[in-house]
Amino acid sequence: MRKCVWILAVLAAGAIAGGDVASTAVGNLGHQLVDKDALRTVDVELVIAVDVSYSMDEDELVVQREGYAQAVTSEEFLQALKAGPSKKLAVTYFEWSGSDDQKVIVPWRLIDGPESADALAAEIMRTPVRRGSRTSISGAIRFAIPLFDQNRYHGLRRVIDISGDGANNEGPPVTKARDAALEKGITINGLPIMMKRTTVSMMDIDNLDSYYEDCVIGGPGSFALTIKEREKFKEAIRTKLTLEVAGRTPAYRIVSAAESGPRVSCGIGEEIWERRSRW
Repeated sequence: MRKCVWILAVLAAGAIAGGDVASTAVGNLGHQLVDKDALRTVDVELVIAVDVSYSMDEDELVVQREGYAQAVTSEEFLQALKAGPSKKLAVTYFEWSGSDDQKVIVPWRLIDGPESADALAAEIMRTPVRRGSRTSISGAIRFAIPLFDQNRYHGLRRVIDISGDGANNEGPPVTKARDAALEKGITINGLPIMMKRTTVSMMDIDNLDSYYEDCVIGGPGSFALTIKEREKFKEAIRTKLTLEVAGRTPAYRIVSAAESGPRVSCGIGEEIWERRSRW
């Protein structure tokens, strides 16, 4: 009798232990599934790279910040977001100037509606505006590329949205950085800012729009929107972000450098800087 009781006790203990093991196994499996599922699908992974070099005056920097903050909360942007397959996007926002001067203002955030868009806008406006020396578009692109592997999202598209008011004048050639991004399936769109006359600064070029189209942007559906009037600055930012979220391009078609030779030297910024340094 005692032997039977002992056997039953052992069997009961084994069942309990087995249950614990099974429970632990299920728990571990569930944890693995959660980790795997943590890579949430979004319509686009968007890196916003904003020029804060000294060629941008303080008023332009403020308008630029406000433009992005207002764009992500605009009705057009939110409607484009709702029309996407997942109705979500992941975005990060950083500022750049020289080849080693990049600062993340907003780490990766999931935007899935008005509330998260408002939070993003507040976060963009919260950080004091700053300025930096030199203009390294290549440095900004090289900084942006690994950011895509540092988030928890899987985008149907990966896009770098880069704005600036001058040509690359520091760091590696801009075309090398662009090509490195394209090899990874990343699209680069541009926002060349041309609100000043070229006489304002020795580093300005009067065909910055062509420079961006031929030397900076690239990838499927890539495009550039040029800003030439201050009063249309915010409108251009809103239009650009809306098109990027919707996966659309402007009505006109841009001929890329891959299809025709660049209309302006892709090393013009470095050439101007070298001439300037000799004076």
